[in-house]
Amino acid sequence: MHSIVKAAEWAQGPETSEGATQAIYSALCMVCGTEAPASDDSPEPVEIWALKHTGLNPAHRQYKAMVETYWRVTPAEGNTHRERDA
Repeated sequence: MHSIVKAAEWAQGPETSEGATQAIYSALCMVCGTEAPASDDSPEPVEIWALKHTGLNPAHRQYKAMVETYWRVTPAEGNTHRERDA
């Protein structure tokens, strides 16, 4: 999703530079506070961690899921910085 704020002449959207992480996933057990190792770009390792954690601790069934994403702000059309960045 990209947003353009016309008055500011800047566009905001996901970070797309080469090598940029799209998201970092993690989870926190709400019973004991143990946190899953963070995973770049895929929630699957964190989901597997939560299932294994509950398997080893059957009363631990509630998790706080966390996703960190990155944005970039770029000059929109009409912004004088756009020509400088080109």
